[in-house]
Amino acid sequence: MKKLILITVLSFSVFSCGKKEDTTNIDTLIKSKNLAALQAKKALIQADMTKIDAALSTLDVKKEEALVSVLAVKDTVFSHYLEIQGSVNTKENILVQPEYQGNLIELNVKAGQRVTKGQVLGRIDDAGLSQQVASLENQYALAKTTFERQKNLWNQKIGSEIQYLQAQTQMISAQRGVAQIKAQLSKTVIKAPFSGTIDEVFVEKGQVVAPSAQGLMRIVNLGNMYVSTSVPETYIGKLKVGTEVDVLLTSLGKTYKGKVRQVGSFLNPSNRTFGIEVSVPNPENLLRPNQVANLKITDYIKKNAVVIPTNVIQEDGQKNKFVYIATNATKTTGIAKKVIVKLGQSSDNTTEILSGLSSNDIIVTDGINTISEGMKLNF
Repeated sequence: MKKLILITVLSFSVFSCGKKEDTTNIDTLIKSKNLAALQAKKALIQADMTKIDAALSTLDVKKEEALVSVLAVKDTVFSHYLEIQGSVNTKENILVQPEYQGNLIELNVKAGQRVTKGQVLGRIDDAGLSQQVASLENQYALAKTTFERQKNLWNQKIGSEIQYLQAQTQMISAQRGVAQIKAQLSKTVIKAPFSGTIDEVFVEKGQVVAPSAQGLMRIVNLGNMYVSTSVPETYIGKLKVGTEVDVLLTSLGKTYKGKVRQVGSFLNPSNRTFGIEVSVPNPENLLRPNQVANLKITDYIKKNAVVIPTNVIQEDGQKNKFVYIATNATKTTGIAKKVIVKLGQSSDNTTEILSGLSSNDIIVTDGINTISEGMKLNF
């Protein structure tokens, strides 16, 4: 640096001392219009400039450089996600309705109680149906005995075929009558259609009940939960039964691992979407029907992918995407080089690079706006 200052001072002194004489000579030569003299003067000045450039080139002039952060590119597994909102549901969430109208003589459950499939929840007064069952069963027993005796006689060729057929018909009719009345009687018994929890009870013991919009009680099974949502038609073929899904419940601050259990076959013409269902485990029974869920569905996976932070990718005047890499790199220095890249998909602030970079390339991550190609990099 001292050498540079010294030469500059000397050059300035030389030019300053000879300025008047040189200017006079040059002006005189120009006025004389002496071509040979002008060319000779030009050659002399150019020779002096060549000497000065040669002197400057021998000095230790520091090249332009920048302090940056770098990252070595590694092959990794890249996953792309579809993020969409859905609603938590369960198919086992119903209002229990009475199948028979009458007085509720038994109510065996209360809100919050766990019940099992087939458990008796209550009974309705049968209004004499049980007595009718006993009477019809006696009639059936008599008809059956008559038929069996008539059959024995018929096998011995005693009696007529008409008598045999009449006895058979009477027995079958009595049997059907018993089955029919028993079916009616069974409707007076209210049973749990599936295992679950009694969420609410809307009636009291002794109340006259009948099918209504309110029902008798609500029973919910929280062990068979799923999230339903609609997906754009562009994902047809990408989502399949068994596809893994991250289900985030913001109200709970929890993420569950689910799987696509159903993919709709119908495309809604109004919004060009199709429905899917994602099964969700509920080990802590925290999920509830109608909760809002955010789904993160994996629709693309590539092994050994070149992935870089999205924010290091730049665009030049020709709309080319590029990054800077450090070539001739040591542990602390390198030379900046602009590399055009072809982009794949982006996810979680990272982007897949289809071409332009390879494993172990060193990319510039911080300070990219202060560098240019060929610049020395310090890191």
